[in-house]
Amino acid sequence: MEALRLWALCLPGLALMRICAATRTPPVPSTACSDFSNKSCEECLRNVSCLWCYTHNTCVDYPVRSILPSSSLCHLSAARWGVCWLNFEALIIAIAVIAGLILVSVIACCCYCCYCRKSTRGPSEEEERLARDREERRLQSLQRKQERKVKHDEIRKKYGLLQDSDHPYSRFENE
Repeated sequence: MEALRLWALCLPGLALMRICAATRTPPVPSTACSDFSNKSCEECLRNVSCLWCYTHNTCVDYPVRSILPSSSLCHLSAARWGVCWLNFEALIIAIAVIAGLILVSVIACCCYCCYCRKSTRGPSEEEERLARDREERRLQSLQRKQERKVKHDEIRKKYGLLQDSDHPYSRFENE
């Protein structure tokens, strides 16, 4: 069941990768990204090392030393890489949401598995100790009850109040 949930979580990411792969054409031989400035986004992004900026309609080399392009190069909302229809802000949010869902799913699976493993192991040592103590107290209570009954029967016998268990109407015959 969990594998099915994880597969359902991974499916949108796989679909996005498939769309990206389907929309790409074979890379253009190594030409400078600046050669594609003032052309179209699609032409610029054919080369995977290029970044398209919509604000200036420029094609620049992707800054590989930093993960995200600096705002002096291009704002995240106007930067495109890979596909023209997805900006960096949306990409960052989508990746964060997917990573968060995966993390929550993994944590939930771990907690669920630990809980199931704990409940199937049987009673713990503390639960067994509590059950033994409860049984000892019950036996002691029964023993004290029996001792009280014997003591009360002796007192009844001493004062002639003890009923004969063989004949329940013996008290009425003596009167």
